[in-house]
Amino acid sequence: MKEGTVVGLRQPGSFSDDPLTDILRSGARQLLAQAIEAEVGAHIAAHSDLTDGSGRRRVVRHGHSPEREIQTGIGAVRVRSPRARDRDPHAPGGRIRFTSSILPPYLRRAKSVEELLPWLYLKGISTGDFGEALAALLGPDAPGLAASTIARLKSVWQDEYEVWLKRDLSARRYVYFWADGVYFSPRMDHDKQCVLVIIGADAFGNKDIVGLVDGYRESAQSWRELLLDLKRRGLKTGPGLAVGDGALGFWKALREVYGETREQRCWVHKTANVLNQMPKSLQAKAKGHLHDI
Repeated sequence: MKEGTVVGLRQPGSFSDDPLTDILRSGARQLLAQAIEAEVGAHIAAHSDLTDGSGRRRVVRHGHSPEREIQTGIGAVRVRSPRARDRDPHAPGGRIRFTSSILPPYLRRAKSVEELLPWLYLKGISTGDFGEALAALLGPDAPGLAASTIARLKSVWQDEYEVWLKRDLSARRYVYFWADGVYFSPRMDHDKQCVLVIIGADAFGNKDIVGLVDGYRESAQSWRELLLDLKRRGLKTGPGLAVGDGALGFWKALREVYGETREQRCWVHKTANVLNQMPKSLQAKAKGHLHDI
């Protein structure tokens, strides 16, 4: 029996719980957490030569502050800031304090992320350009972007992405694929024009990000390389149904790699294409009829 009958309604301008947004929000949280961990690690290392009256290291880790929400361009991201402790606060020079420049106290809204954060997150995990990602969060002249911090983050995330790219898929069986090429307004990399994304759902409704790579526009060659890589890693049987927009590159590649998969055009794109051919005075009513269908 349900606890109550109250139904939460999505507020205008809020973010729906689609799989890609969930992944982005999770990635943003990991990015922030790792950046702050690197920052506090650098702070402790900078004072590693100091000791207290008992000969112990003076500046050490001291847990985390309570979790709080930061409003970003992809919705609320929950984060906890690590803390450092000075074991000898009465030493000459006074207490050595750690204050995160990335996540300062009382910050509740990230700056400069309304459009850049999703793009830079996806770009970051594929190319390791974390300097750009952190600059988007903090601004181009933000403190705390030490070369050692950037190098540490790049190494960690590049290793994680390489492991993810090589994961074994032989035990996976997907019923549905949703495929799309995600374009972003900032065109800071002219060779790779979009990010190719494949989301898969199994027979139990569990959704995974199956593929996530840079692609040249939405060319058949880029999609083919992604699908062939999935097959090489054990996904021998394609999904029962693939859903995508009208871009021809994906469909051509799908027929070559997983020829048995059925195809379905995305209803969002179908609806938009139909409404674009109608007078605006009829679009609202027609949209309702299309949704009923």
